[in-house]
Amino acid sequence: MCDDRLIRRFAGAFVLLSVAIGWFVTPWAFLFTAFVGANLLQFGFTGLCPLEKVLGRFEALGCRRAARPRGA
Repeated sequence: MCDDRLIRRFAGAFVLLSVAIGWFVTPWAFLFTAFVGANLLQFGFTGLCPLEKVLGRFEALGCRRAARPRGA
């Protein structure tokens, strides 16, 4: 589990960085912006965040693994 503010900061940084790369380097970078936007949309509906799982798996930036359900 991670702090929601951390996830929002990562998402904002990814969007701004990919827009800057798309503007100054190659328009193909806008596909990454679309990917981040789609991921934020699905997170709003499902509550599943791949970034949170990755950070929790490596226990990075103060995140911790989600508790396993019993019997799993």
